[in-house]
Amino acid sequence: MNLSPTELDRLTIFTAAEHARRLRAAGVLLSHPEAVALIADEMLLAARKGMAYEAIVDMAGRLLNADDVEPGVAAMVELVSVEAGFAEGTKMVIVFRPIGPGRDATDDVAAGEIIAAEGDIEVNAGRPRVELEVINTGDRDIQVRSHTHFFEVNRALEFDRAAAFGMRLDVGSGAGVRFEPGLRKRVALVPMAGARIVRGQAGLTQGSLDDAAVRQAALAAARRAGYRGA
Repeated sequence: MNLSPTELDRLTIFTAAEHARRLRAAGVLLSHPEAVALIADEMLLAARKGMAYEAIVDMAGRLLNADDVEPGVAAMVELVSVEAGFAEGTKMVIVFRPIGPGRDATDDVAAGEIIAAEGDIEVNAGRPRVELEVINTGDRDIQVRSHTHFFEVNRALEFDRAAAFGMRLDVGSGAGVRFEPGLRKRVALVPMAGARIVRGQAGLTQGSLDDAAVRQAALAAARRAGYRGA
């Protein structure tokens, strides 16, 4: 029996959903993947049976409530979407917030939720900072993320590469800066922390950021490869 990737995915959903049904019948609260699998399976089955789109969405929103799932799961499931097969072809069916409130509707704790303390938190507090002028000499936007070794960013960005060695953007984790073509932008950099060993990225730096030989080899590699500002 040869199965397509879509058919294999359908069997995986069905297996997970059957597991969820068994747990539910035994009075066990469902986890996030178990709840999603059960809802998705019922949606796919309903489409196969010929149920209308609006009826599937309504049905899917009534299958589970917060009393059926582990604490926090209801808040985690923002939506469930499936590519369902209808008589007229495949359609994306989406149900938003499918797990309704339970008996205690005040329980809206999100699993893994982080509650910050009052007041402002300074990013990269106490670290020395370097400010550089950067211009994008290329013909398209360039996005640089927070923990990229700034020395090794796209070769079309022109700035003082030597001053940026061992540095990263002074922004929060996961944030970034976009550089539009032809525009000059001033950015702040802070030293990279941790073990301060960089390998990979653009392949210019191969070792400790505090090793003078590694620094010189990286600068030489940048010049040979045509990195602006090297």
